[in-house]
Amino acid sequence: MKTGIELIAAERQRQLSVHGFDGERDAQYTHNQLVSAAVHYALPGTAHGGRFWPSTWAARWNQKGADDRIAQLAKAGALLAAEIDRLQRATPPTET
Repeated sequence: MKTGIELIAAERQRQLSVHGFDGERDAQYTHNQLVSAAVHYALPGTAHGGRFWPSTWAARWNQKGADDRIAQLAKAGALLAAEIDRLQRATPPTET
């Protein structure tokens, strides 16, 4: 059985290799779209009515209903990892 971090890493790799959601594409999402989508997947059920799904993203990319809870959380984690990577690339390194 894979650990949570392994599932998140595998999901992020799937996003990169299958869908081409790489750093260049992620760089476009400067208005918290990656975080919003992560929240959408992280919240259980549909009580939030999809209000966190980024309005600029096609509804067809929202796969929450097709996934079990573990897959939803792995997607949420992978999206957060993508946002962390995006922020690190966008922030120039500081000299210490």
